Amino acid sequence: MKNEKISAGSYDLNRFLGNGYEDDIISTVYGPGGSGKSNLCMCVCVSQARRGNKVIFIDTEGGFSVERFFQIHGGNKEDVERDLENVLLLKPTSFEEQEGAFLKMVQWVNHKNISLIIVDSIAMLYRLELGDAIKSEETEKIREVNRKLARQLRSLNEIARKENIAVIVTNQVYSRFVCDDDEKKMREVNMVGGDLLKYWSKCLIELQYSFGKRKMLLRKHRSLPNKEMNFEIINSGIRKRGLF
Repeated sequence: MKNEKISAGSYDLNRFLGNGYEDDIISTVYGPGGSGKSNLCMCVCVSQARRGNKVIFIDTEGGFSVERFFQIHGGNKEDVERDLENVLLLKPTSFEEQEGAFLKMVQWVNHKNISLIIVDSIAMLYRLELGDAIKSEETEKIREVNRKLARQLRSLNEIARKENIAVIVTNQVYSRFVCDDDEKKMREVNMVGGDLLKYWSKCLIELQYSFGKRKMLLRKHRSLPNKEMNFEIINSGIRKRGLF
């Protein structure tokens, strides 16, 4: 069977992804703060909402902006307000509330015409919860936090596959210095929750941000080779730009 795709809400991003995001997998966008993760989420969110499709948006960082939605949409006030009603917004402020948001998400998927699920970001509250567990030095508590994240990712994967719904999550990164074979130090960038996100995600997009310039790198995809694109954030979303 041919995999269906949904528009990413940007002509250049659609070309980069081979016509958009696949609708039966988890796609993970990761990168440092300010790299453009939430803007990619907002572009695809606006695109689906304008088509009359319902979008579940789980916002753990307070990054959902109605003003940015209006800006990317570009329509009149009445049209934008109508399309905003297609966005089902959940705003958990703790990892426990994030679990509750996932339960609500499952209920909505069963009763509404959902075409897209966005989690921005999947690991922010997990990271805080894990930090508290590590401080307490309780091994079982650390394991339980990791199990909860694994269950959430498994739930997203099941929904994507069974319901043919596109799932897009964003993730934070951390960096560390490692030595290569010649003992030269190199900065290594890793996703929070590393192996869990890599395992459950069939598409991985890394965003880089340096001196005001942005780049996206396709690190994993079922049908496309690894590649990269320089981009910039504009009023109507994102677009490709020249040399990095």
